[in-house]
Amino acid sequence: MRIGKDFILFTKKDNTMTCLLLSRTFHEEEGIDEVIVPLPTWNARSREPLTDNMEKFAIETELIYKYSPFKSEWEVMDQFNKIRGEKGTLVIIFNLKLMDNGEPELDVTSDPQDIQMAETPPEGTKPERRSFRAYAAVLYIDPRMRIFINGHKVQTKRLSCCLYKPRMYKYTSNRFKTRAEQEVKKAEHLARIAEEKAREAESKARALELRLGGDLTRESRVTLRQVQNSAITMRREADVKKRIKDAKQRALKEPKELNFIFGVNIEQRELDGMFIYNCSRLIKMYEKVGPQLEGGMACGGVVGVVDVPYLVLEPTHNKQDFADAKEYRHLLKAMGEHLAQYWKDVAIAQRGIIKFWDEFGYLSANWNQPPSSELRYKRRRAMEIPTTIQCDVCLKWRTLPFQLSSVEKSYPDTWVCSMNPDPEQDRCEAAEQKQKVPLGTLKKDLKSNEEKQKQLTEKIRQQQKKLEALQKTTPILSQADLKKLPLEVTTRPSREHTRTQRPRSPPLPDVIKNAPSRPPGSSPPHKSCTQLKKSSSDRPNTSSPKLSSMLFEEEASTSRTHHHTVTAGKSNSTLKTLAKPGTSMKSLSGQQSPKSSRETPNPKAAKVPAIRKSAPGRCLQASSTRKRALNIPEDGSEEESEPKKERTKRGKFLAVKDEKDSNEVVVELTDSAGEEELLELKKAQKDKGLHVEVRVNKEWFTGRVTAVERVRHAIRWKVKFDYVPTDTTPRDRWVEKGSEDVRLMKPPSPEYQAPDTQQEEEVVMAEPSTSDCIRIEPDTTGPSSSQETVDLLVQILRNCLRYFLPPSFPISKNELSSMGSEGLLAFPLKEYFKQYEMGLQNLCNSYQTRADARAKASEENLRNLERKLRETEEKLQKLRTNIMALLQKVQEDIDINTDDELDAYIEDLIMKGD
Repeated sequence: MRIGKDFILFTKKDNTMTCLLLSRTFHEEEGIDEVIVPLPTWNARSREPLTDNMEKFAIETELIYKYSPFKSEWEVMDQFNKIRGEKGTLVIIFNLKLMDNGEPELDVTSDPQDIQMAETPPEGTKPERRSFRAYAAVLYIDPRMRIFINGHKVQTKRLSCCLYKPRMYKYTSNRFKTRAEQEVKKAEHLARIAEEKAREAESKARALELRLGGDLTRESRVTLRQVQNSAITMRREADVKKRIKDAKQRALKEPKELNFIFGVNIEQRELDGMFIYNCSRLIKMYEKVGPQLEGGMACGGVVGVVDVPYLVLEPTHNKQDFADAKEYRHLLKAMGEHLAQYWKDVAIAQRGIIKFWDEFGYLSANWNQPPSSELRYKRRRAMEIPTTIQCDVCLKWRTLPFQLSSVEKSYPDTWVCSMNPDPEQDRCEAAEQKQKVPLGTLKKDLKSNEEKQKQLTEKIRQQQKKLEALQKTTPILSQADLKKLPLEVTTRPSREHTRTQRPRSPPLPDVIKNAPSRPPGSSPPHKSCTQLKKSSSDRPNTSSPKLSSMLFEEEASTSRTHHHTVTAGKSNSTLKTLAKPGTSMKSLSGQQSPKSSRETPNPKAAKVPAIRKSAPGRCLQASSTRKRALNIPEDGSEEESEPKKERTKRGKFLAVKDEKDSNEVVVELTDSAGEEELLELKKAQKDKGLHVEVRVNKEWFTGRVTAVERVRHAIRWKVKFDYVPTDTTPRDRWVEKGSEDVRLMKPPSPEYQAPDTQQEEEVVMAEPSTSDCIRIEPDTTGPSSSQETVDLLVQILRNCLRYFLPPSFPISKNELSSMGSEGLLAFPLKEYFKQYEMGLQNLCNSYQTRADARAKASEENLRNLERKLRETEEKLQKLRTNIMALLQKVQEDIDINTDDELDAYIEDLIMKGD
């Protein structure tokens, strides 16, 4: 009742006409709670009622005349006349459900020969989901009936006959047990009931026999015989139910076999996917599996067909899904594996996917575009897929020989075998030819230990590369950031990349902290100052927070990492410049006069920008926060410094300037050499999303560009393949742009354009070009934030220690919770970890002891069962020997050589005795 509130059915068979009305309107208006269905019947020849109760017949017909569109007997009989032939069924649904706009959900006016879903555009919608005629054409896997919609016959299809290069794969599995287990439980219940009835009948027969005793009257013998016959009948039924139960139990252990048929849909390649039938009835269609889920061109256009028996998977009540979702997913996974094998067997990828589709007229790069309508392409497609049509009389399927004149020929609805040009199949008496589908085999490649080790090493290398890239781009500031890391990699850095971190700098002096960012009277920025491009800040470990961490120290810090200091007079304040992580700087400090520093320059300072005077009109302030101007008060002291050579990347270097007039120290970042390379790399980022073909081991594979990098003077593409044999080729590969091993397929579509590429383009367009100087804001790090960090670390350490605290540790959890930083420094960590490891070891030992005990008990039980099995087999063999000896005494000429022949002979003897 999903489509409408009421429906009426007319059926005709064996000289009988029946009408059935199922009406929700009738129940609502009459206020009836139970279901009442009028079902009058007539004789097909005389049109007379077939009933013994004319009053009931009259009531049923009156209800049909009142609540159906047919108000008289003549109108009802006219519907039977619409059923052609001696048998058939006509279904009429009325009072259809309406949409919000008042129109019915089913459109019956747009196409007089079809019923369609209203307001469903044909673009982007599968025909079977929009058209009832298209859905009815593939509703059954092997149609053996005629279907009419609005009086016009539906041209049904056998999907396996409509595919290019079909191939069948046999699949066997023990996973499908849910439905079989339900059948076994049902059979056990019926067998138990039948056994109880048989025992009860046999008990009654024995009781009656004892009660009658020596009474030999005729009535007593008849009564006893009837009771005994009833007991025998009950026993036979119980035995039959028991055999059925045993057969279903054996079937439960047997593997289930399915036949997968795959083929290429060269008529409409966008209509691909799996069609899953249940007992020849369509349940799911266009299900993507295996390589089709990746969205590439691999396995594109391939259609799969499988008919699942009722005992393997049970459909839902509406026949639109399967009841057991877990087993259904297992079926799809198996079909995906066989689909990948089929793609290898037909060798389309090896010849070239684009070239293959070009042969059949698919000249457009858009996958959803129909093939070319040129005659040569139509003939090419018709030659590969012969026409298969069903006879309208005998309902047998006939394959027509290929003829050039039949390429665009349309066949009538009433096609019969006599119209077949094949002389051997031009009559209905001829047997139907079976479709010859070659058999394929799923080949599971057994990898050697060397190949497995090589594949594992390659995977570890790729994961480590991902981790390094992630560590460069994503700072880990909290546990939430830690959870974003991929699960396949470890968060522990390797030893070769570890280094001691520099301790946190002490707070700034108040005199520096309160200094204005720009002194009065300073000149505006000059155009000669170099602007820091955004691309430099996007590089790993060169983010603005790390650049803004350059500050003055109150005293020179003694740490393991070397840094450059500049001493300024009595304040002993230090200018500390931070380079990228991994860049070491040696500390050089001293007090010299300005004159001596000019006369005897440091030899190392010649290699790096020196502290020099800034002429008036030079830049003191910029619009960016990546350059800092700090004001130092005059106290009669003179500043001196010796800059240290710094390791920089792509021509970046750091300059520190000193101005006597304004007593300012300006930190300036300069980009001298890498701008052109960065611009070329940004331009190359637009290549993301390109569809290309890459040659690997003399074979071409399709894929998509997912990443771009510049190595020396060349651009490299990272190509992710749509499908490759995983045993010989990785899923992605770096190739050099413009090389002979890569070729372009089609321009990238917006849907495949990488989002990061688009964002980078937008950033470049929005980059300011009027400012050439960069100002770095003063660091706001103070004692309060440092103390908060220490308190947070102390709290985290306390929580960790409390969480893993050993049960017998001398310090309790309450004492640990009240410990401060001094108490935690004196905490006995060695004893803590020692007791923790001992506890873990004891726990593992207990698990091992339990496992050993269970294994020993299982082995003992297995030995007992094996001993009982041997004893049973010996008894069975002895019993067979005795039975054979007994049969030879009764019938000397008996010829039985094997145990199976003996069992069959005894079973046949028992059946004959019954």
